[in-house]
Amino acid sequence: MSRDETLKFTNGVVVFPMLFVLIIWVVFWIEIRFGVDFTTLGIYPQRISGLKGILFSPFIHSNITHLYHNTLPLFILSAALFYFYRDIAWKVILLGILFSGAITWSIGRPSYHIGASGLIYVLASFTFFKGVFAKYYRLIALSLLVVFLYGSMLWYVFPVKENMSWEGHLAGLLVGVVFALVFKKHIPAPKKYAWEEAHFNEEDDPFLKHFDKDGNFIEELPEEDDGAVESAPPKINYIYKEDKD
Repeated sequence: MSRDETLKFTNGVVVFPMLFVLIIWVVFWIEIRFGVDFTTLGIYPQRISGLKGILFSPFIHSNITHLYHNTLPLFILSAALFYFYRDIAWKVILLGILFSGAITWSIGRPSYHIGASGLIYVLASFTFFKGVFAKYYRLIALSLLVVFLYGSMLWYVFPVKENMSWEGHLAGLLVGVVFALVFKKHIPAPKKYAWEEAHFNEEDDPFLKHFDKDGNFIEELPEEDDGAVESAPPKINYIYKEDKD
């Protein structure tokens, strides 16, 4: 991997997720430090003035617990997104914020909806269903990891807890599923080994030549006779003459 490619990889997988987390923490710090409340910048359903929350709500959190619970999932899922789906990562994030916010505005209760959880549900849903649809073992393994870490999130798309925007969670879940279908072609190409290629010939493979017909490993192969006739080494005769003096 070249230096430029390494830099791009680091920026995507580490820098951008850290930047997302830093922004939501800085916004919360500003609220605490200067005694302001950005809650009214959240999504307020069925109000024209509440549309601005589609853009601002992911960066606003009600308290330190709310912020803490969103920090780690946001970092892990966005890092996974940039690692496995670098080409479409920004589309998933930006469009995910817009569409999940718009759905929340359409179906939500008359209250302010804030927090990055809508985007988190977009990322979790997209990552899981994308791996399932791709049928590629690395992406399926990622899907299983998402289920292991965040499978319990599924319960929160239902109104099981007060003062929680389950509408935003449901919106994020639905958007993630749709994105997994829409971006179906954007799947990392699995690495093909030489033995998977159509033109692969076992007899020409240098490693397989070390096995006999019974599957026994032969450490040293006999030298192949290529038909060339080796020339005999030159013969040198030494003649000594006696000194008659």
